[in-house]
Amino acid sequence: MANQTNVKEFIILGFSSFQKHQTFLYLFFLIIYTITVTVNISLIMIIRFGGRLHKPMYYLLGNLSFLELGYISVTVPKIIVDIPRERKSISFSGCMAQLFFFTFLGATETILLAVMSFDRFLAVCYPLRYSVIMSNRVCLLLAVTSWVLGFLTTSFPIIKISQLHFCNFNVINHFFCESAPLLKLSCSDPYFKELTVIICASSVILSSVLLTMMSYGYILQTILKIPSVTGKKKAASTCASHLIVVTTFYSTMFAMYIKPTASQGSLNKVMALFYAVFTPLINPFIYSLRNKEVKEAVVLFLKRRRL
Repeated sequence: MANQTNVKEFIILGFSSFQKHQTFLYLFFLIIYTITVTVNISLIMIIRFGGRLHKPMYYLLGNLSFLELGYISVTVPKIIVDIPRERKSISFSGCMAQLFFFTFLGATETILLAVMSFDRFLAVCYPLRYSVIMSNRVCLLLAVTSWVLGFLTTSFPIIKISQLHFCNFNVINHFFCESAPLLKLSCSDPYFKELTVIICASSVILSSVLLTMMSYGYILQTILKIPSVTGKKKAASTCASHLIVVTTFYSTMFAMYIKPTASQGSLNKVMALFYAVFTPLINPFIYSLRNKEVKEAVVLFLKRRRL
């Protein structure tokens, strides 16, 4: 520790083991990013200008799409730029900034998905009082709370990680700056910082999952009490899209952040690739393809554009 030096930059290994497929990887990420940005921006515009979608659920969905835009933009553009380069590097401050925004947006999305499950709980269990309880003001307050809590729960552990000493160990076995590979690189004892990350990540994920499970528990009870099969299907359809998104997102977040220093580097990369790249891509399609109101709004929006 006496010869300890502060690292000025990190070398990102990325997909260096696929040297022969760099062109394919470049085109792959470029296409994925282009589609994701286009689809999420389109969904935000459809919600914003589609009169039928001026409802709390779709306002929250617009927030989710905005989060997905930021989520993928924090990582993928840097990956695209780095793929052709022989030396893939990022400054220390740039790495900490990427880590902060990625974690902040991920935490906010985790909380927002729990808020959306609460919205579905009110819509199914209290349909007659839904518009009174979930007013525009309450919806805005819940959305703002998600962003604020995401920021507060992220700031402290990221500050702790930025205070770690990395000596001369600056090669990140990942394709972007994330807590797991950074904690493994530290030459100081990262136990307290690792514990901080685990506690903060666990508190956000577990509390969000608990709220989601409680909401869907009550939703299931209400659906089972509906006498007609048609009524049950209609009630279930209002939650189907959100339930699919929640299941895919929470499962990967659980696996990745509850144990941030997992030794399986390749497994971490696969899980990170799924929730950092594929989730922002597929979520708008899940909501669009499985939601009748969104599909009708898309058709109406396209008709207006043609006119």
